Amino acid sequence: MNAAWQAQSLLADPAAAWRRIEQEPDDPVDLLSYYVAPLALVPVACGFVGACVIGVVVPGTGVVRTPIGDGLFGAVFGYVAAFAIVLLVGLLIDVLAPQFSGRRDFSRALKLAVYSFTPVWLSGIFLLLPGLRFLELTGCYGVYLLVKGLPPLMKSAAERSQPYATAVVAFAAVLMWLAAAAQSALFAPAGP
Repeated sequence: MNAAWQAQSLLADPAAAWRRIEQEPDDPVDLLSYYVAPLALVPVACGFVGACVIGVVVPGTGVVRTPIGDGLFGAVFGYVAAFAIVLLVGLLIDVLAPQFSGRRDFSRALKLAVYSFTPVWLSGIFLLLPGLRFLELTGCYGVYLLVKGLPPLMKSAAERSQPYATAVVAFAAVLMWLAAAAQSALFAPAGP
């Protein structure tokens, strides 16, 4: 599986990509190893460089950079958290499937969670420059991918996709917020 090609096709034509993904073999280990591992590195590496090398301009103080040690530990924490979050979201998609007229299948639910996180990980490139961090909102395209992927992968009714996706997105947002808060509390530099 070529992660770059898969991500590009998913972003360019989600409907065709979901039909192709539905036919792919369900191998969670390959999915995590060959897709999540490289894509989850994008926000981790860019966040590290942005915080430790480039830094943030603080008015009246100048450029503030995170110490390398804190940046490395924070990067490792963020990378591990990406795997944990995608696994938990996949588990939730699987557990909620019957409530939204879908079929339970953890492998397919994990595929849906992983591929829906593609824009979130790719938007991590904007962590390089503090002034561009607002562009991380482009990661919200993952919500659209999730809505479009629920019917083919989880066999849920198309009219139930939006409430199903809303429940999943709310859960994912809370998990991501908790991970970011924990990372900030553990590894952010102390104020001046």
